[in-house]
Amino acid sequence: MRNKVTKAIFPVAGLGTRFLPATKSVPKEIMTLVDRPLVQYAIDEARAAGIKEFIFVTSRGKSALEDYFDHAPHLEADLKAKGKDELLEVLQSTNMDSGEIAYIRQHKALGLGHAVWCARRLIGDEPFAVMLPDDVIAADKPCLQQMVESYEEIGGNMVAAMEVPADKASSYGILDVQEDMGSLVSVKGMVEKPAKGTAPSNLAVIGRYILSPTILDNLNQKQAGAGGEIQLTDAIAQQIGSDEGVYGFRFNGQRYDCGSKAGFLQATVAFGLDRADLRDDLEAYLHEVIGARKAAQ
Repeated sequence: MRNKVTKAIFPVAGLGTRFLPATKSVPKEIMTLVDRPLVQYAIDEARAAGIKEFIFVTSRGKSALEDYFDHAPHLEADLKAKGKDELLEVLQSTNMDSGEIAYIRQHKALGLGHAVWCARRLIGDEPFAVMLPDDVIAADKPCLQQMVESYEEIGGNMVAAMEVPADKASSYGILDVQEDMGSLVSVKGMVEKPAKGTAPSNLAVIGRYILSPTILDNLNQKQAGAGGEIQLTDAIAQQIGSDEGVYGFRFNGQRYDCGSKAGFLQATVAFGLDRADLRDDLEAYLHEVIGARKAAQ
């Protein structure tokens, strides 16, 4: 019987320089998308997929992230005293129980592969998920849940994949497809940020992975790849052709790159329009703004 995926790694050690000056004092992962921090969307998605242990790979200056998941007894008592039960329920839903969450420091910025390797002792010999909070995915069934269900049937190593325009392929890890099976593709190669015009397909890897513990052995070699960093895609590529195999998973949903300002703004509008309590006012405002811009042209 295949082991269940119950552990997830969240690499959150980055400095968030694209969002300076905000990230001078606020970790990017707790910048708010509508009224929830980016990381909360990832946590909720992980819980829906059956994740029980949450491992955060952090760096200096991320203490606000740890505080966010802690209990806030004074605030809870104040809300309770004022009868604000709905807000209290929302607040309590963000709490993490003792032992449910762990923090590991990445002391040097040596790449995503290195960040995952830092958590190796907490993973042991179990399959695990990796989730990048920058990638926020709107889906009826959460993306990682879709992947876990597929993993339970096929096993191996699995990466979330989406189609990207040819001129954008050089910004992603790109899959070289061996066999296209619809929602799943078997992979015969992976190229990290290929030079323009050399991408083997238009299927890009995005920030959701389900991986075998063998990947940690590969990362233990600490081989530098693209950009001089230890690349997770390189460690995954080493499993191509093995008994485990590597698969790309076409998920159902819309991915927003909240690691970029444009993507963050797009996600804010999309998630705002999806909220019944915000939709009407926001939609009216957008029509007004667009109308004014057209009239001015």
